[in-house]
Amino acid sequence: MGFEVLKKDAHTHARRGRLTTAHGVVETPVFMDVGTLGTVKSLEPRDLKELETQVVLGNTYHLMLRPGADIIAAAGGLHKFMRWEGPILTDSGGFQVFSLAKMRKFTEEGCHFQSHLDGHAFFLGPKESMAMQRVIGSDIAMVFDECLPYPCERQRAVDSVERTLRWAQRSKDEPHADGQMVFGIVQGGVYDDIRRHCAEELVKIGFDGYAIGGVSVGEPEAFMYQAVDASVPYLPEDKPRYVMGLGVMHQLAECVARGIDMFDCVIPTRVARHGTAITRKGNIAIKAAKWAYDQGPVEEGCTCYCCRNFSRSYIRHLLACNEILGLRLLTIHNVWALNRFMADLRAAIDEDRFGAFLEEVRSYKN
Repeated sequence: MGFEVLKKDAHTHARRGRLTTAHGVVETPVFMDVGTLGTVKSLEPRDLKELETQVVLGNTYHLMLRPGADIIAAAGGLHKFMRWEGPILTDSGGFQVFSLAKMRKFTEEGCHFQSHLDGHAFFLGPKESMAMQRVIGSDIAMVFDECLPYPCERQRAVDSVERTLRWAQRSKDEPHADGQMVFGIVQGGVYDDIRRHCAEELVKIGFDGYAIGGVSVGEPEAFMYQAVDASVPYLPEDKPRYVMGLGVMHQLAECVARGIDMFDCVIPTRVARHGTAITRKGNIAIKAAKWAYDQGPVEEGCTCYCCRNFSRSYIRHLLACNEILGLRLLTIHNVWALNRFMADLRAAIDEDRFGAFLEEVRSYKN
C-alpha cells in the first residue's frame, strides 16, 4: 500500500498519481462519491462499478448512530455490509459535530453532543472515532479534528488548531484495522501562517496522506484557494493530498492545478434529488417548463445510461410526478459526469495538455 506520483504537469502543480489500498488501486486525481450511511443515494454497488466510481465515503458520525458499531461488526465491516468491494474512506465525524452548533460541547477529550435524530447524548473524540473507523474497516480513516467556521477570530483558530494537533497524535496512536491508512487534516481557517504551522506539525507526526479541511464552509471561493495555497507547499510530495467537501468542476480543476489529488462532495447526489443535472457547461434545472417537449438527452455527448436512453422531457415528467426513477436517473448522470470529468482531467495530465483543459473548464464556469 502507498502512493506513487506518475507524472507532473510542466506548467502547474497538477500531478497524476496512483494510490494503492487494501481494496484496490485508485487513479488520481480522483473524485470520491459520498455514501454517508453506507450507500450512495439511490445507487447500487453494481451501478457504481458501471459509473467507474473508485472510492466510496462512509461517515463515522452517522454510521455510529445508525446502524451502530455492533451491527456493522456483526456484518464483518462496512465493505461486506454494503456489498462494495472497492476502497472506502471514512470521515472522522469532526465536521458533523461541528455542524450541530448548539447541540454540542467541545472538551479536551472530544465532543459531547446530542443526536440530530432523537436528542440522545453521545460522545465522540479521537479514541471513539478511530474505534468506530476500525469497526467499519475503511481503507482510509481520517483523524478526529475540529472544523473551524467562517468567519473565525484568529485566537480561536490558534486554540482550535493546537487541539486538532493533539487529537491528530491521539488518533494516530489508536489501533487501526488491518491495512487501514490514516490521513491527517490541516485546519487553520483563513490564516496562512496557522495553516502552515498545522501542516508542518502534522508532517512531524507522520500520516499516510493529508487533507485540507475547513473549506467549503461558507467562505468566498478565493479564500478556499488561499487555504490550499497556504497548505500544499508544506505537505510531502510523496503523499496524497485531499481537499474535503469540493464537487464543482472548475474548483476541482483549479485545486488539481495547485497539487491536490483527492476530492469528495455530496453535490452530485444532492442536486439530483432537487432536479438538477451537472454538465460541463453548467447545471441544468430539468424541472423547468422549457424542457417539457425536449427529446434531447440531459447533456449532449454524454455516454451515461441516462443520456443514452432517456430525454429531458421524460425525466422532467418523472420529477414532476415524484417518481423515484427520475432522481435515480439524474443521480446516475451526475455521478458519471463527475467521474468522467476526473478521468478526462487525468488524461489531460498524461497527455501534456492540462493547461488547455484548465482554460476550457474556466470558460465553462457558471
